Amino acid sequence: MSVNKYSKHITQDDTQPAAQAMLHAIGLTDDDLRKPLVGIASTGYEGNPCNMHLNDLATLIKEGVRDTDSVGLIFNTIGVSDGISMGTQGMRYSLVSRDVIADSIETFMQAMCYDALVTVVGCDKNMPGALMAQLRLNRPSILVYGGTIAAGHYQGRKLDVVSAFEAWGQKVAGAIDEQEYRAVIHCACPGEGACGGMYTANTMAAAIEALGMALPFNSSTPAAGEAKRQECLRVGRALRYLLDNDIRPCDIVTRKAVENAFRLAIILGGSTNAVLHFLAITRAAGIPFSIDELAALSESTPMLADMKPSGKYVMEDVHHIGGVPAVMKYMLENGLLHGDCMTVTGKTVAENLAAVPGLTAGQQIIRPLENPIKATGHIRILYGNIASEGAVAKITGKEGLSFTGRAKVYEGEFLANEGIAKGEVTAGTVVVIRYEGPKGGPGMPEMLKPTSAIMGAGLGKQVALITDGRFSGGSHGFVVGHISPEAQEGGNIALIEDGDIITIDAVKNTIDVHLSEEELQARRAKWVQPPLKESARRGVHYKYARTVSSASKGCVTDEF
Repeated sequence: MSVNKYSKHITQDDTQPAAQAMLHAIGLTDDDLRKPLVGIASTGYEGNPCNMHLNDLATLIKEGVRDTDSVGLIFNTIGVSDGISMGTQGMRYSLVSRDVIADSIETFMQAMCYDALVTVVGCDKNMPGALMAQLRLNRPSILVYGGTIAAGHYQGRKLDVVSAFEAWGQKVAGAIDEQEYRAVIHCACPGEGACGGMYTANTMAAAIEALGMALPFNSSTPAAGEAKRQECLRVGRALRYLLDNDIRPCDIVTRKAVENAFRLAIILGGSTNAVLHFLAITRAAGIPFSIDELAALSESTPMLADMKPSGKYVMEDVHHIGGVPAVMKYMLENGLLHGDCMTVTGKTVAENLAAVPGLTAGQQIIRPLENPIKATGHIRILYGNIASEGAVAKITGKEGLSFTGRAKVYEGEFLANEGIAKGEVTAGTVVVIRYEGPKGGPGMPEMLKPTSAIMGAGLGKQVALITDGRFSGGSHGFVVGHISPEAQEGGNIALIEDGDIITIDAVKNTIDVHLSEEELQARRAKWVQPPLKESARRGVHYKYARTVSSASKGCVTDEF
């Protein structure tokens, strides 16, 4: 079998002398042109800790590829820092970046005729975007996560980036002074690596390892340290095995593998963004998978990990008790994992885990099945007259399992942030933030700033928040997002008024406003669809708002 079946069209074809001349110009020899060409796609850039070290890791991966008689060629694509853009207009480009990343990697690999792909990723949307490209291309591929950040420390407390957001809420509420507020900011992020808690980056990294598309231990090995460097040097050998045996992403990402990945996300208490991304990932893989199937997986899987944002621990702590493979081994031993799924090692999940030590004795991070944090999954898919196509809630049980309160409506996140800062949100309120969906946002921004302000103000158990936008993996409290249809499309969330009574029930999986159908119809008759926001009148938001599907279908931009 040819290991250069794509690159040979430019490297071995006598009618392509210009291509060969240009490859010689970058230093490749005639012998190199007979080898497979491996694209190494880095989302590295200097602007945030999640991505600042990725170009260095890409260079190490290139070394390992070279040692396997292959030619590695590094190229770059974009990333957007959720932590930096959060609470600004920039957050409206975060989810958009997932599809830009997928499109750009697919475009480059197809145009350059490379035979295999390694993606080097850090922040939230990097991972699903890169994986979507790998699945579309279906050439031998490995995903490499740059690793988690070390915990910050201040006055005996472990900190992470969400600590900084919540410190703002504490300052607004008068719980801490300016000096302590600034100290938390300075200490929260000590160096390179993605956000430390079980937020979207670590959720997706762990899930993709369980999916089989990353090497064992990849998701829990910290960014800083020799272990991550050595892992990157090993990638070339693993990729060469995939090339030699023609093992491709769609051989690995099967329905059973997706079940493995999503179950691990539930076990670890992962981000609601996993729902959005796995709907898009399964589409790229050509696997029919609905939001209700993800709901069924959550219903049958317990939440076991006591991890931030609702718990105490960070991914660095998981590394010290055996890493994600030790968690997966516990799952396999208890019938929560399909052991026969293929992985990028060329071995099955069960074969990879056979020699892995179990969880460290006496550890407190992963609860036993007989004493879970929550007996069923924390990710709930809710339906009702507010969300006829579904909504996604993250309910750990620590907030309670149901909430009824009076609506306080905000026409967008920025107005909500101002209202919370002014003290407009009090106990018993359901904050409604609308016109922040995939089209209305546009780009379905995350609501970490308002949820952090609510938690920082000490109202986490007394206030609920619902939105047609998204939530960061760092959000916690009684929150419901992804409400579909969104307000911009005329969903009933657009019809809610201040003072309406709303009930959210995470046992019955319902979300309803206490209004008759007649009242809803009367309000609908008066509703006028607003124009798309100014940013959606040109450029990337113009294209996104006119092609993006609803959140209930994964916000994909290639629906037809």
